[in-house]
Amino acid sequence: MLLSLRRLLPLLSILPVMAGTPPPNIVLMMADDMGMGDTSAYRDFTGNADDVQLHTPQMDRLARMGIRFTDAHTPASRCSPTRYGLLTGRYPWRSRLKWWVLFGAQGDPLIESDRPTIASMLRERGYRTAMVGKWHVGLRYRRADGSPAAGWNDADLTRPLHTSPLDHGFDFARYTSRSHGTSGPVGGNNRPDQSVGPGHVHGRTVVGATPRGRQLVSQGPHAYRLASLGSRHSDHAVGFLERHIGDPATRPMPFLLYYPANANHGPHTPAGSIGGRPVAGAARTMSGRAMDRRHDFIHENDVALGRLLDWLEANEDPRLPGRSLLHNTLVIFTSDNGAERNDRVATGPFRSNKGSCYEGGHRVPFLAAWRAGGVPAGSTSDTLIGLQDLYATLARIAGVPLPDPRRGEKGAEDSIDFLDALRGEPLARTLPLFVSDHKEARGDPARLALRMDDPGVGDRTVSGEWVLLLDAGLVRRGRAVPVELYDLATDREQRHDRIDDPRLAGLIDALAELAREHRNAGGHRLAALPAGPRTIYRWDLGAPPSEIPRGAVDRYSIARPGLTLSLAVRGEGAASREENLAFASRGLGLGSSRTLRMEGGSALRISFDRDVMVESVALVAGRTGRCGGFWRLGDGAPLAVYCVDADNDSRTQQGMISDLGVLRKGEFLHLDTSPHLGVEAPGRWWLRELAVRPLAP
Repeated sequence: MLLSLRRLLPLLSILPVMAGTPPPNIVLMMADDMGMGDTSAYRDFTGNADDVQLHTPQMDRLARMGIRFTDAHTPASRCSPTRYGLLTGRYPWRSRLKWWVLFGAQGDPLIESDRPTIASMLRERGYRTAMVGKWHVGLRYRRADGSPAAGWNDADLTRPLHTSPLDHGFDFARYTSRSHGTSGPVGGNNRPDQSVGPGHVHGRTVVGATPRGRQLVSQGPHAYRLASLGSRHSDHAVGFLERHIGDPATRPMPFLLYYPANANHGPHTPAGSIGGRPVAGAARTMSGRAMDRRHDFIHENDVALGRLLDWLEANEDPRLPGRSLLHNTLVIFTSDNGAERNDRVATGPFRSNKGSCYEGGHRVPFLAAWRAGGVPAGSTSDTLIGLQDLYATLARIAGVPLPDPRRGEKGAEDSIDFLDALRGEPLARTLPLFVSDHKEARGDPARLALRMDDPGVGDRTVSGEWVLLLDAGLVRRGRAVPVELYDLATDREQRHDRIDDPRLAGLIDALAELAREHRNAGGHRLAALPAGPRTIYRWDLGAPPSEIPRGAVDRYSIARPGLTLSLAVRGEGAASREENLAFASRGLGLGSSRTLRMEGGSALRISFDRDVMVESVALVAGRTGRCGGFWRLGDGAPLAVYCVDADNDSRTQQGMISDLGVLRKGEFLHLDTSPHLGVEAPGRWWLRELAVRPLAP
């Protein structure tokens, strides 16, 4: 393989950024369902006794080599949304997934096709990129004719996947589609009509596919066996590294290895051994007592991490002769959410666990070492960070400017660089941190928790580490209704709800307004853009009479002070049929439709006479409609629509289409009832509301 000039030039361009040192290799390993108490690296912090604390010597080793963060958080309390946030630098609830996880054997891709990830960003800067382990941010299969599949039932597993990690910046991928217990059939479930999953996937290839429908091979190296996954993925990780430094074409390139492990998500299926080291039956407490299979599975991650550290230490860096690869490799170990077990040993001194916006659901281990990068050995940081902040941090390390939201560029909207904290320097977070998905909610679990330390209220600072929980109206409709308040500085177990304390009314109002602002702005970095007040257009019974289309028109405008909206309807077949706009009690639709809905392949095109931030679009399906079709902002990728009153997944994901981004003057917001990708359900809905903020020139 020849190293192309296109890949080499970006690599050369970042060399000066590291002040004479080549850009670092990056190994990012992430456990599944691992709490702070599940590693002995935090034993002094959690207070776990020797007879209950799992001994994780390799995680302890990484902590001694570098820095340990005690206030690190996942952007959500479950796996799919956290993976989205980590890879994109954007809160997952800004996507269609408002809570829960991607469900089903396909799970449509959650990352937009034109959205950069840490992998695509680093690849553009000359990195060779790989992922092994659990993907769980969505795949799309192909039909027998090669067209994209609508779902699992029309998928032909012998065809290359339509969408895989290769479409999101990875050069190499060996993975399971989601959690290992539901990624492939085991035993008697392996039938031609099985609906579990594709088993092992290499790049775009389902390597166990057979001509017998969706039945997979049951023998040989590609048979899907749960207890072999740990060793299989570790072998793939080390194999990628060996080939990387062994190939003259890739040897000069830095690498990214993203390693989201299947362990320790249930079922607990530890490997017999990894790299010659025992796993099953090998977990021990600090006092030497044998532990159960859950802890064997956590121990599996420790063994896999140690194998990587040993390999990096044993092999010379071809870009730094005389130095081991470990010297200039940033190694990070963390988890995708809190422990699946709700007990104090696993979660540490925090309330609740996985699936909760209380601390135990999202405060996780975060260990990092990088000798050449100045990360101080054996140090601890209490800096508040989120996994979504990795994008901005790695971009700074690689010398990559973040996408410019003012120009309509996607990427890293919620990511905050914490490289200074990684190097042991003090770093105060001045922006809020959000976490989503709250199983303890009464009713809708799509809640958010906002964390803000020492917030300003008027002309004073209110000391504390404040956490405000807000109901699902914030995610669904952009309306901030506080429901609980805690100060972690004095109550880290969140036993004392302060929401009814009259002395804190001003603080609650200020935090709620902060939450509303950053939720509706489209990202932390977009909230900083100079913009005018929110402008809301309505086409339901609350619409101003002067803004309702009159007569048989296919286009019209709404002129307000400083901003003019233009709207047109397009018939099926790219204007092959004339259509008229119609106003109904539910919203704007089509005059030729019996129900006055948008349907039949028709579309709306909306533009403005200046740049605007499009905050949200409300589509209404009604009792007999359908939440189908797609939307597109400017020349961006088409995305499946969702409605305020209809699901678009296996759980209740409905709400406004939110956080669309910057629409430049003269560009179009396109709302189309045609089937997304030509294979999904067509839409039948009304346009009820559109919210924008005009941007300063």
